[in-house]
Amino acid sequence: MTKAELVDKIAKDACITKKAAEQALASVESGVQDSLKKGKKVTLVGFGTFSVAKRAARNGRNPQTGAVIKIKACKVVRFRPGKTLKTVVNSGR
Repeated sequence: MTKAELVDKIAKDACITKKAAEQALASVESGVQDSLKKGKKVTLVGFGTFSVAKRAARNGRNPQTGAVIKIKACKVVRFRPGKTLKTVVNSGR
């Protein structure tokens, strides 16, 4: 599903204009980004939790040459799905 398709679905389900749905989605995205930037978790009960984790510096290998390269430490976004989301995804078996 693309962002445009998600905006269409929000507009249809909430009986609002596409412009209003796009603004609502942008607000959610901005809120999640701002919280993660501050190092806070974002929990959407039933859906999942977004969090920031630190990845330590490590050595890697260039797959073409096999040479050892250093990979810098960085922060990464993690997502842990909630129970409801897991149930919905796994019921399609």
